[in-house]
Amino acid sequence: MANALIKHTNSLHDLLDKTRMMEGIAPLLLRLYLAPIMIQAGYNKLSHFEDTAAWFGNPDWGLGLPMPEVMAAMAAGTEFFGGILLIIGFAVRWISIPLMITMIVAAVTVHLENGWLAIADSSSWLANERVMEAGERLARAKSILQDNSNYDWITGRGSVVVLNNGIEFAATYFIMLLSLFFTGAGRYFSVDYWVARGLRTPAQV
Repeated sequence: MANALIKHTNSLHDLLDKTRMMEGIAPLLLRLYLAPIMIQAGYNKLSHFEDTAAWFGNPDWGLGLPMPEVMAAMAAGTEFFGGILLIIGFAVRWISIPLMITMIVAAVTVHLENGWLAIADSSSWLANERVMEAGERLARAKSILQDNSNYDWITGRGSVVVLNNGIEFAATYFIMLLSLFFTGAGRYFSVDYWVARGLRTPAQV
């Protein structure tokens, strides 16, 4: 009985191992998911560069970072051009490093004080006092809209929510980039793979 179970388990493992020939799909999907997010974030900073630099440098209503123009240029360039590199799968492990640093800086300087949740959801077990208070504000906002507007039309494309701006998205993107740092761009569907394949000797291939 035990031998039959072991044999069956090994057969299942062998079946799973056959999927390794398509292991490049997972990093490809991570890259294609992250790329437009990074490109859009970088583009927004570049297209409003003066405002971005002012926000980076101002200690009263911004981040209060040193050398704001340099920091803004680095963040915008990393996100925009890093996103392009993710699409084609070139230098993915290298570009993952500054992108991860960007996510850490964003999480610490912008989002950390707001807790985890990106959207205020008072029913979540991750809700803090800020989110619980936002729940009261949201209920009041919905009441005002229901009494004074076409609420069904306003919510026809989605519910009214309060943006909490926590670290949820930045942390998620960091974890995805960390995965790409360790796995690389993936087999078959990246420039990195074909460059590395071309540089190897026949014995290494």
